Amino acid sequence: MNFKRVKLIASEEWKSINRQKVLIYLVFIIVAVLSLAAYIGWENVHHHNEEQEHYQSEVVQQWENQPDRHPHRVSHYGYLVFRDKYPLSAFDFGVNSYVGNSVFLEAHRQNTMNMSDASFSNGILRFGELSMALIFQLILPLFIIFIGFGSVSGLKQNGVLKLILVQNTTYKDLIFGKTLGIYAVTMAYFLPILILGIAFTGLMSGADAEGLIPRAFLLVASYSVYFLIFSFVVVVFSALNKTPKSTLLVLLIVWFSMVFILPKAAQTLGANIYEAPNKNDFDISIHNQIKKEGDSHNPDDQHFKELKEEILKKYNVNSIEELPINYGGLVFAEGEKITTKIFGEKFEELIKIYQNQNKVSEFLGFANPYLAMRNMSMGFSGSSFSDAVSFQRQAEKYRYDRTQYLNKLQQEEIKYYKESQKERTQRINNELLKQMPPFKYQHFSTYEILKEQILGISAFVFMLFALVLATNYIQKNSNKFL
Repeated sequence: MNFKRVKLIASEEWKSINRQKVLIYLVFIIVAVLSLAAYIGWENVHHHNEEQEHYQSEVVQQWENQPDRHPHRVSHYGYLVFRDKYPLSAFDFGVNSYVGNSVFLEAHRQNTMNMSDASFSNGILRFGELSMALIFQLILPLFIIFIGFGSVSGLKQNGVLKLILVQNTTYKDLIFGKTLGIYAVTMAYFLPILILGIAFTGLMSGADAEGLIPRAFLLVASYSVYFLIFSFVVVVFSALNKTPKSTLLVLLIVWFSMVFILPKAAQTLGANIYEAPNKNDFDISIHNQIKKEGDSHNPDDQHFKELKEEILKKYNVNSIEELPINYGGLVFAEGEKITTKIFGEKFEELIKIYQNQNKVSEFLGFANPYLAMRNMSMGFSGSSFSDAVSFQRQAEKYRYDRTQYLNKLQQEEIKYYKESQKERTQRINNELLKQMPPFKYQHFSTYEILKEQILGISAFVFMLFALVLATNYIQKNSNKFL
C-alpha cells in the first residue's frame, strides 16, 4: 500500500465532498437536531436528579421524625430509595425510561423498581426518545452513506476507475483513500459537536460521578471508531457495485436491516431461546422455597422449632421468656436471612436469563456495528441494563442491612412477653433510627465498565479486520469489480 497515494486520494475525496452545495445544509440540520437533543438530555437528567434528591431528602426527614415505635412496626413502615441518573445518561438515555427509578424497602419483602418514565408516558416512548446517541447511531450512518455511496461506483460509471488503476494505483489504495476522505469529512463536522455534546450533557452537569472523564473519552473513542467502520462499509459496498444507484439502494437496505430488523430479531431470538418466567411464577417459586426452608410466620415450622431448641440450649434456659435477648427479634432476623437468601438466588437466576437474552444481541454485534455501538454507548453512559440491575442489588443489600439492624434493636431493646399485645406496647427512641446511614447508589467503575463492554470492543476490532480482508479480496479480484 502506498501511503502517499492514499493520502492524495483522501485529500481529493475531501475536496469533492465539500464541493457539494447541499452538504452544508444537511450538516446544519443535523447539528441543529443534535443541539436540541443535547438540551433535552441535559434537562431530563438535571430535572430528574434534582427531583429525586428532593424526595430522598423528604423520605429521610420523615424517617428520622417518626414517633417512637416498636422496631418491627418500624421495619414495616418502610423506606424509599432512589436511583440518580449518571450525568452521561443525558447523552444516551438507554433503558432508564423503562426500568424505574425507585424501590420501596420493607421487611420480609423484596420489591422491584417502579416509577419509570414509561409508566407515565402516553405511548410515545415506544417510538424512541430524541437523544444525541440516537442521532449519532442512526442518522450519522445515513449521512456517511449520502456522501460516500458513489465514491467508487461513480468512478466505474464514468469510466474513470480503469484510468486510475493503470496509473500504479491499487484498488486497496483507492478504498483506503476514499474511506479516509469520507471519515475526515464526517469527523471534521461532527467530532466537535460530539465532544461538546458530551461535555455539555455530562461533564458540565456539576455532578461528582466516578469515572466521568474516562467514560467521556471512551464514548468519543467508540463513536469515532463507529464512524470509521461505516465509512469503510460504504466504500467497500461502493466498490462491489457497478453504479451509484445500485450502491445507494443496497446501502439503504443494509442500514434499515441493521437499525430496525436485526435488533428486533435479536430481541425475539433471545427471548425464545432463553425464556424468562412471568412475575407470578417467580413469586410462587420463592414462596414455595420459603415454606420448604423455613417460614418465620408459621408457628409450627420445623426449622424454627429446631432454632428455638438450639437457642434455649445455647443460653441454658428453659423458656424463651428467660432469654437475655428478645426471641421474636431473633426469629425475625433468621426469617429475613432465609427469605433474602432465597430471593437472591432466584433473582440472580432471573438476571442470568435476561443477560443471556442480551448476549444474543451482543454477539450479533459482530455482524452489526449499530448493535455493538448501542450496547457500548449505554454502558459508557451509565444507562444500561447492567446499571439498573446493579441498583436493584444495592437497594436489596441496603434493605437487608436496614431490616437486620431493626431486628437487632428488637433483640436488645425490647423485652419479650408471651402476650404479643403486651410486647407491642413497647417503644424504642427514634434517635436509634438515625444511626443507619442513608442509601447512596454507587455507579460502576471504569474498569468494571470495560469488562462489561469487552464484547462490543471485540466486535469493532473484528469488523475492522473483516473490512480489511474484504479490501484484500477486492484487490486480488480487481478485474471483477471494474
